[in-house]
This record gives sequence, structure tokens and C-alpha cells, in this order.
Amino acid sequence: MVKILCLGAHSDDIEIGCGGTILKLIRDHHGDVAVRWVVFSSSAERQSEAAGSAAAFLKDAKQTELTFGKFEDSYFPYQGSDIKKYMHKLSREFAPDMIFTHYGKDLHQDHRLLSELTWNAFRDHWILEYEIPKYDGDLGAPNVFVPLDESICQSKINFLLTHFKSQQARAWFKEDAFRSIQRLRGIECNSESGYAEAFYCRKIVVGK
Repeated sequence: MVKILCLGAHSDDIEIGCGGTILKLIRDHHGDVAVRWVVFSSSAERQSEAAGSAAAFLKDAKQTELTFGKFEDSYFPYQGSDIKKYMHKLSREFAPDMIFTHYGKDLHQDHRLLSELTWNAFRDHWILEYEIPKYDGDLGAPNVFVPLDESICQSKINFLLTHFKSQQARAWFKEDAFRSIQRLRGIECNSESGYAEAFYCRKIVVGK
């Protein structure tokens, strides 16, 4: 069984950043996957949306656990001590084969801190940092690509638009935005389907 830890500062971050890759991993491993899905901050409405979304993304996984933190949105740097303790508690409870977290150079302060503390708590794990498109314009040059077929791309987009109704007034929360970044990363890795998700990996250990 492949054990995966997904970390997101906000309710839709995991889905936007690595939702397609999660769907692909579950499919390719015939559901023999255990996923711990952790959202660090959310309002009551956003928590309900995230719970429905996680259930959709993980419906074919063998084992799942969804956890919500109670940290205040946009103030993570001022809650760093408590978030660090929470992260270290996670590291004692779950031993993942791979971890998905935020990009370390993300310009959103909550995302950036979560990435830093992921590396602090998990020292010898395979960590992939995902990207979130936003107004800040902080997309970079990722070095790990996961080609995705059309059906997975569409499922990811459908789940996002179906479950996160509170975000649909935002100019960037649109199908064309989600599809365009998958298309761009697909071009960069020469994906046969034309689509991919991309990640940043700081360190790879081959053998022990």
C-alpha cells in the first residue's frame, strides 16, 4: 500500500495543486492507497466544501483520513509555534511514502510557512511541492512532472467546480484557468495527452 500525506493551508489548495496526481496514483495503484488529507484552516462553509471534495477525490482509495486544523487564515506566520507542534504530531502519527505540500517560494505567507514546516518535521521523506496560480504571479520552473490524461484533468476540474461553490465568484476560479496551467505543464514535459501537473522537489535520496 502506498501511503500519501496531503497538506494544504486552505480548503481547496490540495485539489488545485495536486488533485490530478492523487487521482492518477489511486487509479494506477488500483485503489491500494492510504491517504491522510490535512487542511490547516477553514471556515464552517469551507470545511463542508472541502469534506465533500476530499470524498470525491478519494472515493476509490482503500484508506483515507481527513483532518481539519483550526488555524487562522492569512495569519500562519504568527501562529508558527502551534503549527509546528501540529506538524510534528502528524509526523509521529503517520509515516508516508510521499508528501504533497506547498511550494517553498510561494508568495502567500500561509503556503510558504507550511512548506517550511513540512521540511522541518519530515526529514527523510519524498516531498513534492505543488503550485497554486494566484494574483501574485509566483509560478516558477518546476522540475517534476506528472502527465495526466484528459479524463483525469476533467475529473479534477469538475470536482473543484462542483464542491467549492463559495469560490466561484473569484475571477481565477474557472475551468479555463485550471485547464491552462495543466496544458502549460503538459507542453513542458511533452506529455502525450498534452496535460500534466508539476512539482518542485528539493531533494531525492536514492537508496539508504
